[in-house]
Formats: sequence, structure tokens, C-alpha cells
Amino acid sequence: MKISAINPGSTSTKLAVYEDEKLLFEDTIRHADAEIIKLPELADQLQYRFESIMEALRLKGFKPSELDAVVGRGGMLKPMDSGTYIVDENLLNDARSGKYGNHASNLGSIIAAEIAGTHQIPAYIVDPVCVDELIDEARISGLADIERKSHVHALNIKAVSRKIAAGIGKDLDDTSFVVAHLGGGISVAALQNGRIIDVNNAENEGPFSPERAGGLPAKQLVQLCFSGKYTEKELLLMMTKQGGVYSYLGTKNLIEAENLAAEGDSKAGLILKAMVHQIGKEIGAMATVLEGKIDGIILTGGIAHSDMIANMIQEKISFLGKVFVLPGEAEMESLAAGALRVMKGQEEAKIY
Repeated sequence: MKISAINPGSTSTKLAVYEDEKLLFEDTIRHADAEIIKLPELADQLQYRFESIMEALRLKGFKPSELDAVVGRGGMLKPMDSGTYIVDENLLNDARSGKYGNHASNLGSIIAAEIAGTHQIPAYIVDPVCVDELIDEARISGLADIERKSHVHALNIKAVSRKIAAGIGKDLDDTSFVVAHLGGGISVAALQNGRIIDVNNAENEGPFSPERAGGLPAKQLVQLCFSGKYTEKELLLMMTKQGGVYSYLGTKNLIEAENLAAEGDSKAGLILKAMVHQIGKEIGAMATVLEGKIDGIILTGGIAHSDMIANMIQEKISFLGKVFVLPGEAEMESLAAGALRVMKGQEEAKIY
């Protein structure tokens, strides 16, 4: 089975083709700022990105007619169960409208459908960020006007959980893990029988990250909102793009922060220690959600490439159970694998 995976980002589009589990090629198409600026609306970018993908395939000597399926990054859609979904008109309508949020990843399903329609093959999405499997008690915030939402790095969290489950000789549905996806945003999830029954919303809860502020003291945040010092737009930007490590050290690059700490910068050392402190606390909290009955703790995402950070976290949490470290995100592999499971009859495709 030849499957193409498409993952649009704000300034690039990742493209890969797999034959079953084997990667045939992978490419990252960089989009010049000047081109993207001329196309401010996502709908305006569709043809431009589509043509970029077709050209990349041509340069690799690959014909789209050889494909058996196309899978795109899911984007901002309605809350849904985990799984592989058929791209149908209902899904496309929500992706195009931006009803649940505008993000470049919305184009993943749209481009997949364009290619698939031309060649009469299926188009899929797999485990988008809007996967919502929370238990009812996890939705309660403590204030009746606010409900906790599931916004999670589901694609990578599910993929690494499957790998570890297979490695210990179990099916994902028969395991319970705490999975910490450590990246620009940090999701720490409790998986019970393969379902994400609780998770911190990586945009505004849980540990701070290289660029996100995480959960903040509520009263002080409210006071800051009404201080007149910042606009709503400025505060949201600070919390999601200019918070965390960046707020303290002026860099989102953890290698730079580690180097500063290694050179004796006490502030850098403290901030990294504080981030690890918060990650450890969140992992411990999710272990209690699972009542301590866990098959292991998984550290994944880009930050897990840092031996220093991974080792510091393990020192805090190893008493909870076996710790597995799977650095990186493997998004393209995970997208293709989700489509392949359906095509091989290992899973049933879901309807949006």
C-alpha cells in the first residue's frame, strides 16, 4: 500500500510517501514569507500549497496515480474520539469554515481530499488535536462558567503508546500509561485502556514550556488582565508564544538554555529546574487519575531529545513506574500508520 502523508504548518508543508511501513521519501516544503503574506486566508493558500506538493512529488519522480490513499493532518475540528477518520463533506466543511479554529493544519484534510478525488482513492485524517476522550469528572474546572477542554498532542501520544504497548507484549486497549509530550507545548495525558481520560490543555494549563506559560495563579492573572498594562491580544500572545522559558531567558531554544546553565548562569539553571519540577508534578497528578495502576510513563516530543531534561524528570518520577523515553514526534509515520491500519482491516475507519 502506497500512502502519502501531508502535514501543513504555518510556513511549511511536510510531505511523505510510505509503502506499508517503509518510508520511500520525506520532504519539507518551505514557503517563503513573501508568498504566505500574499495569501492571508487559509482558503487562498490551498492552490499554492497543492501545486507545491505536486511539484515536490514530480521532482522525486513519484506519480500521484501510484497512491492507494492520502492522509492529512486533521486540524481544528469538533471534539471527537481517537482514530482514523474518512475525509467526507461534513469534515471538509468544518475544516474550510474554521468553525473550531483557523490553523494551517486545517488544510491537511482539504489537500488530501483534492488529491484523493482526482485519483479515486480514500482520504483520511488521524488523531487530530481535538481528540476528546475525557471522563466527565475531568471536564469540571471549579467554576461553573468554564468547562475544561481536551486539546492534546493526540497523534504522537497515541503512536508512542502503541509502540510501548507492543514492546511489552500488550494491545494498546489493555494498557494504562502516563504520557508526557514535551515540545513547544506540553501535554501530560492519562491513558486508560488506550483512551486519553484526562490531560492538561497544553495552551493554558499544566507545566510551562519553552514558549507557553502553562497554568498561572488565577487571581494574579485576573489582576494583570485588568491592570491596563496589556491588551487581550497581547496577553494571549504572551501566554501562548512568549511565555515559559522565553519569558524568563529570552530564548525558546532549550539547547541555548542548557548551555547557559552549564556555563554557570544560575537563572537559567533555576528556570530549567522549575520546568522539570512542574512536569514532574503533572505526571504525578495523572498517575493518581489512574490510581497508580500504570504500565509505565512515556516521555516523548522534541524536548525528550535532551538527555539532561529527560534524566532530571526521571529522577523525580521513576518511583511511579518504569519510564520509557521516545524522543521526537514522528508525525508523518503516525499519520501513514493510522491510514494503513484501516486499509489492512486492523481498524475500522470512523465517520466525522
